[in-house]
Amino acid sequence: MHWKKVTLVGVGLLGGSLGLALKQRRLADSVAGFVRRPASVKECEKKGAVDRATLDLGEAVTDADLVVLCTPIAQMRALAEQMVPFLRPGAVVTDVGSVKRSVVQDLSRSLARAEAHFVGSHPMAGSEKTGVAAAQPGLFIDAVCVLTPEPGSNAAAVRKITQLWKSVGSRVLRLTPEAHDELVSRSSHLPHVLAAQLSNLVLGPQSPKHLAMLCANGFRDTTRIASGSPEMWRDIVLANRKNLLNALDSFVQGLGNFKRVLKRGDEAAISRFFEQAKHRRDQWSCKAGSHSQE
Repeated sequence: MHWKKVTLVGVGLLGGSLGLALKQRRLADSVAGFVRRPASVKECEKKGAVDRATLDLGEAVTDADLVVLCTPIAQMRALAEQMVPFLRPGAVVTDVGSVKRSVVQDLSRSLARAEAHFVGSHPMAGSEKTGVAAAQPGLFIDAVCVLTPEPGSNAAAVRKITQLWKSVGSRVLRLTPEAHDELVSRSSHLPHVLAAQLSNLVLGPQSPKHLAMLCANGFRDTTRIASGSPEMWRDIVLANRKNLLNALDSFVQGLGNFKRVLKRGDEAAISRFFEQAKHRRDQWSCKAGSHSQE
């Protein structure tokens, strides 16, 4: 699949990485980027993530046959509304948001007025680092990218977005928006909340003087994702709060069970707790590793 003009609305880690991948693999004649700060124009072009960056959204999306929204999800609806007068009929629009039900509803409705076709995407890739400086062209290789088309989605647009993510190295999985949001509330959103709370608990001002000095690799690995964008994660947890609340309830229940066996000093139950976790994590890690070698 080759694109004439791709526009990245937001050129941070994900948008910048997609731009680099498109350019490295020569999948587009030109890649444009919409950014909000004048300093970002030079940063994007210096990194090579886009051919041209601009502060003008209309200029960025005019004549684009593909537009990818790579901003925090709370900004997407307003940006889509602003894009409508400039989109050409038949343009394909997707996003990289971590919540899908609300995004699919809002953007499909808005973009239909421009006769553009929206297909929701969520590449399960990224890191705690932010900004185009952290972008890398191989970010999406072997990553799962979830597509969330609806029954009325344009079939040709779905095929194009499927090919887009495959062409930059991703493995595509189709889910309904509802199924996606329920599953990632446990696999992605819950871990971020836990990492943030662990950081707040251990590194807060109420902690003993030398506690931070005793935080080694285990703490570093467990809390790495707490360094992610606060704005982005605020938007995500609010947009998926119903599913996340259910995930938190299940997690708290599990901690309560462990607390009870620990209080009893139940050696057998405590061993089962850690053995089961090790077995499940090792199995998952082995399968994940086999996919990366395919």
